[in-house]
Amino acid sequence: MKAIAKAHAEPGLQIIDVVEPEVRPGCVKLRIEHGSVCGTDLHIYNWDHWAQNRIHPPRIVGHEFCGTVVEVGEGVTRVKVGDFVASESHIVDPSSPVYLAGNGHVDPTTTILGVDVDGGFSPFAVIPELNARPVPAGVPHNVASMMDALGNAVHTVMDGPVEGQTVLITGLGPIGMFAVAVCKALGAAKIVATEVSPYRIELGLRAGADLVLNPTKENADEVLRTMFPTGVDATLEMSGHPGSLALAIERTRSEGRISLLGVYSDVLRMVDFNQIVFKGLRLHGIVGRRMWDTWDQMTWLLTEKGLDVNAVITHHVPWQDFDSAMQQMKSGEAGKIVLDFSGG
Repeated sequence: MKAIAKAHAEPGLQIIDVVEPEVRPGCVKLRIEHGSVCGTDLHIYNWDHWAQNRIHPPRIVGHEFCGTVVEVGEGVTRVKVGDFVASESHIVDPSSPVYLAGNGHVDPTTTILGVDVDGGFSPFAVIPELNARPVPAGVPHNVASMMDALGNAVHTVMDGPVEGQTVLITGLGPIGMFAVAVCKALGAAKIVATEVSPYRIELGLRAGADLVLNPTKENADEVLRTMFPTGVDATLEMSGHPGSLALAIERTRSEGRISLLGVYSDVLRMVDFNQIVFKGLRLHGIVGRRMWDTWDQMTWLLTEKGLDVNAVITHHVPWQDFDSAMQQMKSGEAGKIVLDFSGG
């Protein structure tokens, strides 16, 4: 069969011939229907410093995907042939003490689909049973392909109370835009975001933000100070920009929370910790999805709370056109791009 892979230690991805995978004990075989392109895939495509130190070609990429179970391995009991499932990208040891304590999302033994082991950007993929999460009827299959990424947003948003709260979201990449939609579904009183891209500003407004500020064109601190004199209840830092962290510390109210998902390009050494202490702020680093609370929350949001993320999905392309998808991602004018594998 064909697959999208990092075939060589150089920029780009290729469609290569690979052997169709055979199911293994404790695993399931999926016929892939949709995949969703992620920023991690772009890092691998660009072959940046992180990718060069993490990826060992040849590697089938893709960690956001969904499909139908066509075969189950020995010992599989939770899913069956015919089930439609979405992928959880973090592979953890279910006997690990960290996982058993409810902290699988930070388990140091984690490996990642499409990064450390072959992923799902191919017509068929084999993944551990635990990573095949059943998708409820009624959830659109294109949305199912990106539940892994949506889970990052749900984990960040639901790190604290939302209903009736004022929320600042710094950075409207796809996960930031998901966060806007989640806050809206959960009844936030006011959702304000910051973003420098006009394209993403428009998407953020479509996703449900009440206001999006462009820090390169207006004084975000001043506007927020006027709107919320005592500060916002919660800031969701999605950008990984040092200025956004400083804004979060300044404009979050005393005893408020700052939930940090953005990853910074360098170690930050100039953070106003005195203000953090004297305001009694709660800072919490967010990684991945809680196993499996976040998946249960996503199901509830999508089936019971009317969570609508359609504004974030901007492109659908046949999987063979992956290169155009990567170029669209590089341009910055894309939300989530869905790859269609249904054609084989």
